[in-house]
Amino acid sequence: MFASQTSSFQDSIDVEERDDFDSEEIAGYSQKIQLNCYYTIYLYQGTRSEASGENVAWNQRRADSTTSQEDFSLTLIDSSLPSEAEPELRTYISRRLSKGALLGGMGNIATVELSIPEQAVGCYCCLLEQERSPEQPDSDGNGYVICFMGGSEKGLNLFRLELDKYVQGLHSSLQTPELQNLETEVRPYLSQWYEESVMHIHRVVQLVQSNISFLLHAALSHTHVEVINSDERTKADVSRFIKAASLQGLSQQDTTTASLCKAISEDAQSALIIDCSTSPPTLTKTVSNRFCDDWIQAFLNAAERCNPFLLRQILENFKLKAIQDMNSLKRFVRQAEMSHYALFRCCQFLQGCGNGDVLLQNARAEHSDLPEACSIITVLEEFLREQSQAQA
Repeated sequence: MFASQTSSFQDSIDVEERDDFDSEEIAGYSQKIQLNCYYTIYLYQGTRSEASGENVAWNQRRADSTTSQEDFSLTLIDSSLPSEAEPELRTYISRRLSKGALLGGMGNIATVELSIPEQAVGCYCCLLEQERSPEQPDSDGNGYVICFMGGSEKGLNLFRLELDKYVQGLHSSLQTPELQNLETEVRPYLSQWYEESVMHIHRVVQLVQSNISFLLHAALSHTHVEVINSDERTKADVSRFIKAASLQGLSQQDTTTASLCKAISEDAQSALIIDCSTSPPTLTKTVSNRFCDDWIQAFLNAAERCNPFLLRQILENFKLKAIQDMNSLKRFVRQAEMSHYALFRCCQFLQGCGNGDVLLQNARAEHSDLPEACSIITVLEEFLREQSQAQA
C-alpha cells in the first residue's frame, strides 16, 4: 500500500516526465528566457447593424486593415504583432467568426501559425459584444475581438479563467470604434496581459521561495492569509495564488466549504502573516506538513526556469493529489464504520500520506451531520496527535 501511494505521489510531482507538456517544450525552458507575447484588438461589425457617419468614415480610412465577409467586417485597431503576421491572424479570426466558433464573452484557445519567430503559438481570442440598441434588438451586434498570443495552446488553457476575467476588464474602456483612449488606457492594458494573467503564480513563488509550503497548506486548510507592508499587486498576487491552490468547490459541497472557511477566518490567531518589509519576506504563524513540504522543490525548479505554465500544471497536480487522498479517506471512513480493520487502514493511510491534518479537517466539515462518521474521525484525530507527540 505504501509503495503504490509513494509512486502515485511521485508521478504527480514529476511533471516534466509526463505528457502534460511536450519534451521539446520543456527543453525550451531549460534556461531562463523571456517569452515573446503579443496582443491584437479588432473592431467587429455586423453588416446588418447601422453604422454612424463617423464609424463609416473611420472604416474607410482603415480599409487596408479591414477584412469583410458576407455578414460581418473585421477591422484592425491595434496590434503588437509584426506587420506581416497580423493579416494572417485576421484571416484566421475571420474563419473562426464565419463558422460561429467565437461566442460573445467566451474565450477560445487554439494554436495558430504566424510569421513570428515562434511560428506556431498559443492564441486566446474572445469576442466582446456591445450592448444592442433597444430600437434594434435583432440586429447583428458590434463589438471587439481581443487576441492574446504567447506560449502554447496547452499552457494558455491552464489560465483560461484568468484570461476571461482580464478581457472582461476592458469593457468599460471600449466605448467607440475610434478608441480615443487607445494610447492612454487600452494599449497599456493589453500590453500587460501576460504579466497580469499568467505570471502571478511565478511572482508568488519567487517572493516566498521555500516557504511556498506554508501557502499551500493555508490554501488546503482554508486558513486566512494576510499580507502586510506590501504593494497592492503583491497582495493581489498572493490572494490569487491562494484561490488557485484552494480546493473550494472541487472536493466538497460549496455550503460546507464556505462555512468552514468562515469559521477558520474568524479565528484571528490562525491567520498566516506575510510581512514584506524585509527581503525575503518574514512569515509568522506558519503551519505546514510533509505533504506540502514534498512539493517545494518542484515549485522552485519551475520558477527557476521562469516557466509559469509548468508552475500552473504543478499546482493543478498538487490539488489533484490532495483530492485523490480526500476521496480515499472518505472511502476508508465509510468502511471503518463497519470494520475495525478498515479503521486500522485509515490510520495507516493518514500516517503515510503526510496530509492527515488537512484531510481530517475537511472530512469533519463534510461529515458534520453524520454522527458515526464524526466518531471515526475523532478516533483518527487522536491517533494523529499521539503520533505527533511520539515523534516530537
